[in-house]
Order: sequence, then structure tokens, then C-alpha cells
Amino acid sequence: MTKDQNIALFNQKKVRRHWDAEKEEWYFSVIDVVAILSENARPRKYWNDLKSKLQKEGSEVSDKIGQLKLTSTDGKKRTTDVANTETILRLIQSIPSPKAEPFKLWLAQVGYERLEETADPEQSIDRAMKTYLQKGYSKNWINQRLQSIKVRKELTDEWQERGMKVGKEFAILSDEITKAWANRTIKDYKKLKGLKTENLRDNMSTLELVLNMLAEASTTEISKKKVPQGLRQNRRVAHEGGTVAKVARTEIERQTGQSVISAENAKALQ
Repeated sequence: MTKDQNIALFNQKKVRRHWDAEKEEWYFSVIDVVAILSENARPRKYWNDLKSKLQKEGSEVSDKIGQLKLTSTDGKKRTTDVANTETILRLIQSIPSPKAEPFKLWLAQVGYERLEETADPEQSIDRAMKTYLQKGYSKNWINQRLQSIKVRKELTDEWQERGMKVGKEFAILSDEITKAWANRTIKDYKKLKGLKTENLRDNMSTLELVLNMLAEASTTEISKKKVPQGLRQNRRVAHEGGTVAKVARTEIERQTGQSVISAENAKALQ
């Protein structure tokens, strides 16, 4: 499992995926699966040819391929063909590959783990803990990081209650919070740490994480109290929440004589 729960690994190869909470099933990127099984230098052409062949044969597989926007290698969301586990298993039968059987077992394991986590959320926390430990993070940092995930979830739930949309509006509000407490946009913050598509929180120090949590938790509580309507009012609340953490940051820096904002990334943290 990688740090991004929308990516899974099969023999160190990434497979993008999306969890449909309503249907309670995974949808996998078809092109990623085809690339692994076919080992073809041009997997997209291989898939287009295979898809045409399946359509001509009247295969049910071609009718059950959907499309979702998944993050591509350049970090942008792009529309790509996806299929659920059942359809992927049928697709595998059309691709002669020695990896077919191991991949079937992998699919079953991936699906089983997600259903386990739905019934018992502690299991997802345990897996995240193990992943971060394997990456070399300290237990103290991991505890703060897991807590930050909880705080973030409470904030995004509140934003959804206020009618804010996942994606652009969430990004605008997140940026507002960061600018308020860290005096820089998320883009500038990532640039300072030498990051591109990596998760900013995974590259924060313990103190940075704590202040970011304070900013997000404060935003959640202020939002619940003021019940903002529309993006403009929610941005104002996001700024107010971030300012709470800025006050704390300013005092810490006055007492220690050094900046809380660090250029160090995950490599230094580990």
C-alpha cells in the first residue's frame, strides 16, 4: 500500500483505483492493469486494440468498462477507463500472461482488505502505521500524522455540510488556511520543500503538522459556530481558522528564535 489510498502496488507497479462507497467496491485503472499483464511497450495501443477486438466479439467486458478521472503521472486528473474487480478478472482472461494468476490473488486481497477496513476502521490505521514505519518515520511523527488525518476528515465533512465541492473549492479553502498560518500558499510551501506531486503533510515536521492541525481544527469549530454560506464566507472562516495557528506559530518562533516553517522534506524527517 502506498501513502495514497487511491494507489495500490502489485510487484512494485502502481495500479490506480477508486473506492465507490455506495457500491462498496473498487474500480481499477484498466490501462495500469493492461500495462502490468501485457508487459507491452505501448500499453495504451495494446488496450485500444484489445478493446476493439472485444467489442467486435460482442464481449460483455467492453460494455462494463466505465470512465473516471484519476491522477496521471503528471499529477493532473485525467479521464481513464476503469473497471470493477469482476470485470478486471474477465479482462485478465483475454490477456495471455504468466502474471495472470498472481494478479487474481492480488485483486482478491486488495478487495478483502478494504472490506475489512469498512467493518473495522482500526485496521486501516494499523496498516497506515506499518507503512510509515517501513518508510522510516518516527513513532511520534506517525502518531501526529494519523491524528492529522482525523482532523482533516472532520474539516472536509464540515465543508461538505456547508455545500463546498470536493476538488477546486476544497483546494481554495485549504490554500486559504495555509496562507493564513504559514504565510505561503500550498504551492509555495511545496516548492520550499522541493516537492512536486508528493503529499505536503507527509513532508512536514512534527511541529508543522501540529500547527496545521490546529489551523484545520479551528476552522472546523468556527464553521460549526458561524455556519458560513457560499465560497466567500467559507474562505473567510478558513482564514480565521488559519490565523489561530498563526498566533501560536508566532509565539513559538519568538520563544525559540527560529522559524517553524522548514525546508526539510520526508528524506530529512526519516
